[in-house]
Amino acid sequence: MDPDFRKVALIAAGLGLLVSLFFALRPNDDDETAATTATTTEPPATTAASEVVKLGYVVVGGKPQGGIARDSVDQGQTLEISVTSDVADEVHVHGYDLMADVAPAAPATIRLEADAPGRFEIELENSGIQIAELEVRA
Repeated sequence: MDPDFRKVALIAAGLGLLVSLFFALRPNDDDETAATTATTTEPPATTAASEVVKLGYVVVGGKPQGGIARDSVDQGQTLEISVTSDVADEVHVHGYDLMADVAPAAPATIRLEADAPGRFEIELENSGIQIAELEVRA
């Protein structure tokens, strides 16, 4: 095995581990709702319209960890979407046309009122990589 490739692979694995640990161990400022990540298969916690539903996604190597997440929420709920990434890009929530910059040391957070029913793509805009599909149920 090429020594340079081995070094790059070890660095990439280390960064992926650090990003995953950061996201998993970061403080949660709202204990009433559970954060979900792209690595879980459970739907987000069902809450009253006045509570915040937290959705979290991790991007490793420019791809969503665990594949494209599929999350559903009820219309009228407030969402807080967090994206941690090991690549710099811009997170874009289609349909709501909301964007936030993300970088290895700077997670992106987008807060929105889920007032439009439908299915919306969440992606890394510049690279065109889909992170999640968000369904807002009427």
